[in-house]
Parts: sequence; structure tokens; C-alpha cells
Amino acid sequence: MKSGFVNIFGKPNAGKSTLLNALLDEKLAIVSSKVQTTRHRIKGFLSKPNEYQIVFSDTPGIIESKYKLHEKMMAAVKSALEDADIALLIADVNDDFDELDKMFSSLKLSVPALLILNKIDEAHNGRIAEAATFFEGKSYAKKLIKVSALHKHHLPKLLNAIIELLPEGVPFYNEDDLSDLPTKFFVGELIREKVYQLFADEIPYHVAVMVNEFKEKETLVKIQADIIVQRETQKAIVIGKDGSMIKQVGMLARKDIEAFISQKVFLELFVKVKPKWRDNELQLKEYGY
Repeated sequence: MKSGFVNIFGKPNAGKSTLLNALLDEKLAIVSSKVQTTRHRIKGFLSKPNEYQIVFSDTPGIIESKYKLHEKMMAAVKSALEDADIALLIADVNDDFDELDKMFSSLKLSVPALLILNKIDEAHNGRIAEAATFFEGKSYAKKLIKVSALHKHHLPKLLNAIIELLPEGVPFYNEDDLSDLPTKFFVGELIREKVYQLFADEIPYHVAVMVNEFKEKETLVKIQADIIVQRETQKAIVIGKDGSMIKQVGMLARKDIEAFISQKVFLELFVKVKPKWRDNELQLKEYGY
């Protein structure tokens, strides 16, 4: 029996969350084209009874901290570095190689690492070969594997490489479990994902979601959540004319939440203004950071 923590590191938008979801064949981490979508460390379990349990961790993209929120995000990365048995270093094939090399080197890994060359489906002519030549033989990576997380290309090869490096050990979690995070967490994340999808650049980075109520009734689950923004102008945008935008957020979120929990949902959303919440220690803690 093998078991271990396999933690994913990389720049924002390298495809860490897409890779986690693809490996688990389950949507655990929200995905957006905007950077800094992932704010927490999200663990997902892949178990094969009597053979292996892989505890994957999706981590926030590595950035320089500008707010206390960013500090919390980078603390999640540090935590994942400390308990990793295997590191997956994910690189967008079209990113700057020298920049990636500097970042991966700075992690000072003391565990085996696989370099995942992602988005090969989007690679320009000759770019994959160029990347392979650049990263092959780097001291921080045992092996280079080319994948498309979005289209699930070459994931069996990656999984085999992970299993090969896994240490022997008993499972850390129940083999039927998918994550150690509560359902409320994923509900809040799915609501936040819709804000990322529906609004322009400014709004998403100023938004938090707090799920205040999650009650299972006979025929449905009643959920009430607050969407937190920093300014009154942002509140007006999120609500929209005659409530059109908040209705759209609710409709899209409810559909995904119902699919996630396999139950009918009544979802009630409010928008609240909390100035500078990203730098307020008490509010960050209240919102789960």
C-alpha cells in the first residue's frame, strides 16, 4: 500500500486547479481565466483500495504579497511545501522559461518533483520541444511530463509517475472521502466562481463569499450567502439593474451546487460592503482565510 501528499505548485493560471479536477475526475477547485482564482489550499483524495491513496493539494498561484489576503494565500503555499511527499511543478508551456526556472529553484524542494509541462494543446510551433530542452535535467525535477490538463491528455502517464514515487504507507483518510473540506466551503467557492465568470477584472479580486446558512430540509437544501465587496459602486454592479446580475449569479451557482451535492437547492444571495476587507485580519478570519 502506498500513500502520500502530492502538492501542486506554479504561477497563477498555469492550470493547477484544472489539473486537480482532471486527476480526480471531479470538480473540486473552481476555475477561471482570471489570475488568483485559487485562494485556499484544496485537498482532493484519489484512492484505490489496497493499492494507493494520493492526497492532492491545489495551492494558490505564487505571487508577491500586496495585501494580508495574499499573505494568507502564500502561507497556504508554504504549508503545502512543508508536508509534500511529492511536488508537481506545473508550467504553462507558453510562459517565460527563465522566470519559471527562477521560481521553481526558489522553492528549495527537499522531496522528489515532477515538472508538468501543461497546455501543450495551445503550444506554438516548436515550443514544446524548446521547453523540454530547457527543463530537461534541471536539479529540482526528476522527470518532465507533457500534458493538457484541460483535455486530459497524458494524465495516465502522469499518474503512473506519481504512484512510482509515492512512499509506502496506510491511507490518511477514509477511502470513500473526496476531500477534508466541508460542503459549505465548496458552495462558497462555486458562488465566487460565478462572480469571476460574469464580471470584469476589478470586481472578482475584491470579492469574498460567506455562507451563513446551509440547512437540509425534506425536499431541498436552503442556502443563504453574502457576497462581500469593498465599495458601494461594486455592490451596484454585482446587483445589476433591477437585480439582473445577482439573479444570474444565483441561477448559475444554484445549478452547479445542485450538481455537486445531488440535491435541489434554494439559494438566497445578498451583497454587502466591507471596505478594505482584504487587509482586515478579523474579517479575513471570518471569511475563512
